[in-house]
Amino acid sequence: MKLYLSSYKLGNETETLKSWLEPTHKKVGYIANAFDFTNMPPENRAKHMEFDMNELKALGFTVEVLDLRDYFDQKDRLREKLKTLDMLWISGGNTFVLRAAMRLSGFDELILELRERDDFIYGGYSAACCVLSPSLKGLQIVDDPYNFPYPQIQEPIWEGLGLIDYAFLPHFDSDHPESADIDKEVAYCTENKIPFKTVRDGEVVLVERA
Repeated sequence: MKLYLSSYKLGNETETLKSWLEPTHKKVGYIANAFDFTNMPPENRAKHMEFDMNELKALGFTVEVLDLRDYFDQKDRLREKLKTLDMLWISGGNTFVLRAAMRLSGFDELILELRERDDFIYGGYSAACCVLSPSLKGLQIVDDPYNFPYPQIQEPIWEGLGLIDYAFLPHFDSDHPESADIDKEVAYCTENKIPFKTVRDGEVVLVERA
């Protein structure tokens, strides 16, 4: 599995992303569950989703919404669905909410199976990349870990997916409303000896083999 980890939206490596997908294999599942947090206005969620999907379609990809809520407690169904896709694109938002949706749907286990597919791409921005870290400790400075949109989970999940071995800190030194708090995350990680990587908006971390 390849990783396309962007700080914000598609970033500056779209030509690489297109080159990773064969011309006839461009089916993308778009996951926007990081927008499920309780104080997200529905109209804002819809606007973000429309923008993200239009960006992907402009690259020539076929895009469909993959809502993890439709697969809560249905891991086998989700496994079969993922087999039909060539790539996932996951939005930013609240990392802890996204992590909860991944737990409830079994996605956090299935993504480990997908690591064995050389032709599969995990892509996304901000929260989508943060959740891949070994631990989500430190991310509570920016994202509220106590925002619980799903009644099944009422405690923060601090374990990340562990597909990368550092804390992914997006929006660093960028024109983004969270940039000042990212500096605080850097200080937290430094103080607590947590390996981290800062990524500016526009930048993308490419991993050829996760």
